[in-house]
Amino acid sequence: MSEAFTLYKLIIMYMLSKVDFPLTNAQISEFILDKGYTTYFKLQQALAELCESELIREETTHNRTLYHLTEDGAESIQFFKNKISKAIQEDIDIFLKEKNYELKNETAIKADYYKNTAGEYSVRCQVLEQQEPLIDLTLSVPSKAEAEKIAANWQKKNQIIYAWLMAQLLE
Repeated sequence: MSEAFTLYKLIIMYMLSKVDFPLTNAQISEFILDKGYTTYFKLQQALAELCESELIREETTHNRTLYHLTEDGAESIQFFKNKISKAIQEDIDIFLKEKNYELKNETAIKADYYKNTAGEYSVRCQVLEQQEPLIDLTLSVPSKAEAEKIAANWQKKNQIIYAWLMAQLLE
């Protein structure tokens, strides 16, 4: 059990080491669960333990969780990646190569909201490229429902909004 559980952690760190952007809980789960390596609950336990040991860092918003490999995690996976079979490494590499644009695009679009000091809600909408913002927009709205709606719509409409805004500002 312990050796298998260590393998799950190594798979997660290996996945994160192969990309230059964070991966969501759903993206990591998609690979590990579709391949049948473990159950959802064991995967969540592995993620939690990796965070506790500071080998990965968790970034949580209202609608998703992103995982980043820490420096300690990067050193660890370089040292222990030989504990992951070549077949599993190839499966991961193929998964990441086939889904690279989709995975990167999912994590490049961020929207989160919080209650501000004025008692309203601030919604922060971002589009990132190489972890640097192309757009970073914060809007204040009076209700949580409006904040939730803006955050959800940003995920769907960010390209249209970004293009419109650039066209307006550059004319």
